Amino acid sequence: MTRRGRRRAWRITRVVVSVGAVALAAVVIAGRRDEIAGATSAFDHLHVLWVVAAVVSEALAIVSFAAVQRVLLAAGGTPVRMGPLTAITLAGNALQNSLPGGAAVASVYAFRQFRTRGADDVLAGWILVAVSLLSGVTIALIAAVGVALSAGQASANDLIGVVVATLVIAVVSAIAVRRGAVPAIAGWAIRAGKRVTGRPKGDAQDVIDGAVDRLRTVTPTRHDWAIAGGMAMGNWIWDCGALAFAFLAVGSAVPWRGLLLAYGAGMLAANLPITPGGLGVVEGSLTIALVAYGGAQAPTVAAVLLYRIVSFWALLPIGWTAVGGLAWRNRRLTTGAVA
Repeated sequence: MTRRGRRRAWRITRVVVSVGAVALAAVVIAGRRDEIAGATSAFDHLHVLWVVAAVVSEALAIVSFAAVQRVLLAAGGTPVRMGPLTAITLAGNALQNSLPGGAAVASVYAFRQFRTRGADDVLAGWILVAVSLLSGVTIALIAAVGVALSAGQASANDLIGVVVATLVIAVVSAIAVRRGAVPAIAGWAIRAGKRVTGRPKGDAQDVIDGAVDRLRTVTPTRHDWAIAGGMAMGNWIWDCGALAFAFLAVGSAVPWRGLLLAYGAGMLAANLPITPGGLGVVEGSLTIALVAYGGAQAPTVAAVLLYRIVSFWALLPIGWTAVGGLAWRNRRLTTGAVA
């Protein structure tokens, strides 16, 4: 099979698997429609102020993620304003949560947007890696704190191994980036890419040397790392806050003892390449974990559904609007440059 044929087969396979997963989730939901109907009846008596608080908390999560990118781009000598970075974050979120293989599509999209705003290839790629690792370290820390708060419960014991392994991998990877292991990894990736695709053009060693030299000039200070790490943590905390506010919005007590652990497990599940945005997977893992830690079933289902409306469904049209706005802005700049 040719390379083009393999790519086409892989795209078809991803679509089929994604459609199958969504269909399976639909069958499961249909079988539980009575429970879901009972849970959504809580929407008839929503506390509007808590819904607003959930929306504001989710907005702060988006801004915090954009701030991580801003700090690291500035450390690489490419300052970018928060407005465009927030739009890029919303657009990337929509791409990731709408399309099969959305994480890869969103990464390519962010890479191109960073390039449009002055970052070179090396810095744009490094930003994607660094942001991903910071996000991984901070969500693993949140899950670890959740395990500690839930100590002594059997459900927590089942997740200790996963959380510890995730935390260790994330921390080791972050230390490797901090200590300059990226040039070696970049060299390996460039050689592998050239063997498979013939790109980048030119002598592979020259490309590697140039990339390594550029990476050595990207030297965030400890203060930069601290700020970026704090913003990455803030992204998760504000998002988790939206979940807590969702409980209050449906008139239910927040299951504080298991909230962080359930949230951390849900976000780790969201990264599994099963459905776009973890559709169905996040809802199921969050609900099961929160009920296991004392949440009443119907209010928990209602709170999780409200949280996903705020953090997932409502962001899709906003994100696609951002995609269109950024495309229009880039086209206008290109047209102006040609004129």
